[in-house]
Amino acid sequence: MKITVIGAGNGGVTAAYHFSKLGHDICLYDQEAFDTQIKAIKKNGGIKAVDTINDVELILSGYQTIDKVTTSMSEALNYSEILVVIVPSFAQEILFDLMLPHLRNDHTIFSLPGNYASLVLENKKRSMGYHHLNLTYVDAMTIPWACRLSEPGSVGIMGIKEFIYAGVFPKSKEVESLEMINEFFPIEVKPLDNVIEAGLENINFGGHPLITTLNIGLLENFSGQFNYYCDCVSPSTDKASVKMESERLIVGSGLGFELKAELDMMNALYNTDAKTVYEFNKTSVTHGKIHSAPDSSKSRYITEDVPNILVPVYEFSKLLELEVPIIESCIRIASVYNDVDYFKEGRTLEKMGLSKMSKSAILEYVNQ
Repeated sequence: MKITVIGAGNGGVTAAYHFSKLGHDICLYDQEAFDTQIKAIKKNGGIKAVDTINDVELILSGYQTIDKVTTSMSEALNYSEILVVIVPSFAQEILFDLMLPHLRNDHTIFSLPGNYASLVLENKKRSMGYHHLNLTYVDAMTIPWACRLSEPGSVGIMGIKEFIYAGVFPKSKEVESLEMINEFFPIEVKPLDNVIEAGLENINFGGHPLITTLNIGLLENFSGQFNYYCDCVSPSTDKASVKMESERLIVGSGLGFELKAELDMMNALYNTDAKTVYEFNKTSVTHGKIHSAPDSSKSRYITEDVPNILVPVYEFSKLLELEVPIIESCIRIASVYNDVDYFKEGRTLEKMGLSKMSKSAILEYVNQ
């Protein structure tokens, strides 16, 4: 199959490499302003997956040629009807502005992770006058790889999940869209009820933003020289995470979803049998391979996950008239850290085009 990958960061370069390794033709795109990887891959003719980083053994090592590497959006979108977008959530909207003039009705936008991208982008599409475009969106709840760029044009892959979940918008396109994706994707992509459930099931919810916020003094003072999952999770921080997780489950239940508990989800995705999330973080082989952690409040664990994972849950809680004190506290503290009002700057119901809808109207809209 021919696949366009939008974004040449950790996930995008890994996706391009892995899809090519499975025999598919790949076009990898990124903007000229962020073309370090693009230039390196063009020069090398492909992507290398290294076998070790700091004497740690990695998986899926090798070298793969990439059919096309470009900074031209029109070239990238003309290459394939399948657009795999692996970028930070804030960049989804920036890139979508560049994509709109070149998008066609046969394009499927597969966002990893989605974080409600389908709703935000569809709302933006309509507000910019592209009502005639009938796009299909697939929002994944995470990316499949644990990976890092080792140097320009090279990636290290620590592990890969057993499967992932995704929601499709409009839902009427679910079967055909996931059938197409599962023809090229390295692991199975299973359906969720809709794209809101996909956003609520992002597995970064329970760990990244809260644990980073609680450990920020340690992380900043020692330049993040830790294994994040082993060293920054303690019995006390685990208690706070468990409480915040309970708030997510309550909000999901209020919307009619039977969300999977974080422990059950992590055990399923990584084929483990931990008895607690604390035990999972302490014993996960995949997560214990690389000693790296955030070193400031500008880390994506806050700047990405607070506005795009926590804020939507908070917004839904207000719609449902539920209290979520740990989620709210984490957003407030992160906002102070970065001098940003994440309650306004995050993915609100208004940005998703849902602000004037009741709960029943929202569910009808995403299930159409």
